[in-house]
Amino acid sequence: MTMKIYHNTRCSKSRDSYNLLLEKGIEFETIEYLKTPLDKNEIKELLAKLNIPAKDLIRKGELDFKEHFKGKELSESKWIDAMVQFPKLIERPIIVKGNKAVIGRPIQNVIDLISS
Repeated sequence: MTMKIYHNTRCSKSRDSYNLLLEKGIEFETIEYLKTPLDKNEIKELLAKLNIPAKDLIRKGELDFKEHFKGKELSESKWIDAMVQFPKLIERPIIVKGNKAVIGRPIQNVIDLISS
């Protein structure tokens, strides 16, 4: 089964997960989501595989969050719209294996997914 990593090359945690997959000899597809932004359906699919609400996939330390969303309560749909409009808001890395996904923070999440 080919895995996927939603990857940001500038993020050390994302690089750690990427390198772990390489070291384990795992076949995987790399999606650099800042270069190829995700659409609403792709984000909804990831959320279903992660089994989390959209607001839990938001990086609250990002400048885009602080400038546009801090202190706001948004619906699930509006958080998804925010991630489409501002892809940097998406937590990273996300590793997908079949119908399961994890956020690679901590790296143990990725190790657990690989061995499942």
